[in-house]
Amino acid sequence: MVRRGAAAGAFAAAVWWAADPLFKRAFGTPYADSEFVGPFLTRGPLEPMANLVTHAGNGAGFGALFGYLGLGGVRAGVGAALAENVALWPLIGVAERFHPKRRDGTWPPLARNPRAFASATAGHALFGVVLGLLTRR
Repeated sequence: MVRRGAAAGAFAAAVWWAADPLFKRAFGTPYADSEFVGPFLTRGPLEPMANLVTHAGNGAGFGALFGYLGLGGVRAGVGAALAENVALWPLIGVAERFHPKRRDGTWPPLARNPRAFASATAGHALFGVVLGLLTRR
């Protein structure tokens, strides 16, 4: 279950990464969760690949834990992903103080930004659906 969850989580995160431009447009924000870690590694032409790799890696970790806990299915996937989003969003206020995209003005202030939170929530929901579909029993 752990390996299956990890593979499902990596794939679900890649789907989310691919959908983030749609979420940005739909919610009117330049923020994307899938772009959170990559800018710490590199900026410029390799940043999108760094975003994909780091986001898929995080998804694999989430999926592995999901599988380890014996979870599966869409309801559990969406519930777990949305719970993680709600639980960790308050930490964005700390992280945005030193994030490269906040420091250079690419992203607006995030902690109290309903558009950024809505985009992140939609991404987490999509991730949860894909994870759940790939882990249903």
